[in-house]
Amino acid sequence: MMANVTNRCGWRRLLVVLMSVAIIAGCACYDGRIQPVAVPEFRADFLSGYLSTETTPSSLALLPPPPATGSAAFALDEEISRRSFALRDTPRWLLAISDADLAFPHAAGTFSCALNVPITEEDTPHLYMLLRRSMTDLGRSTATAKNQYNRTRPFVLNKEPMCTPEDKAQLEKNGSYPSGHTAIGWGWTLILSEISPEQTDAILARGLSFGESRNVCNVHWHSDVVQGRIMAAGTVARLHADPAFRADVEAARAELAAVRNKGLKPARDCSAEAAALAVQPSLAQ
Repeated sequence: MMANVTNRCGWRRLLVVLMSVAIIAGCACYDGRIQPVAVPEFRADFLSGYLSTETTPSSLALLPPPPATGSAAFALDEEISRRSFALRDTPRWLLAISDADLAFPHAAGTFSCALNVPITEEDTPHLYMLLRRSMTDLGRSTATAKNQYNRTRPFVLNKEPMCTPEDKAQLEKNGSYPSGHTAIGWGWTLILSEISPEQTDAILARGLSFGESRNVCNVHWHSDVVQGRIMAAGTVARLHADPAFRADVEAARAELAAVRNKGLKPARDCSAEAAALAVQPSLAQ
């Protein structure tokens, strides 16, 4: 009986190896002709996510209330907010304006310099779809706490300029805690680090700066950003239980390999981005 079990285990290991070789070979010869399945929009320019309302992590259930006025945590929020004023009208301020724009195709290029490849609907259709769909799930994960606490944004209290004044009226009505932009950016960070582990450090650094752009913009407090990352981590963990998400991750990995084989480079000015990020590495230091 032990011999039979051993044989069966040996065959299983062989099957796993063969499947792995097939996947690797498939990635190497990926030609981009297989397009992702169309997904409906749940509202204009926003695709339906992978998760339902019931399966999306709840920020109200998972996060503590925002820091109270007069607390040490809120004093830190105010201090980091004050530090950000020095970045106004610098290259870092301009990058924060760019990071605030979550419309596609612009947002698809956020991590293109970190990955050193273009991310476009033409070159990487599955990755493009993955970013759009996961954006919906990540943004939704912050909604319950936002609605419950309706935290006032820093520009309302400190009366200092914000980097996207055209959004002022909408943001005044939308709760600050936790940061939806940060949840989206950090969720993409975690997903892209899995897809392209060789660029992990660059991806993580860009993801951290993406969240801090909300401080630079004077539209979020430091604690909003921190808790936005918590919701991103929980949502990405939940996404891994979804077969469609996992399939898109694998397809996106193959697309990146194909794009690198072609030698395609980002359309963004990566030198300018690096210079902007060097202005202030971290507001929280």
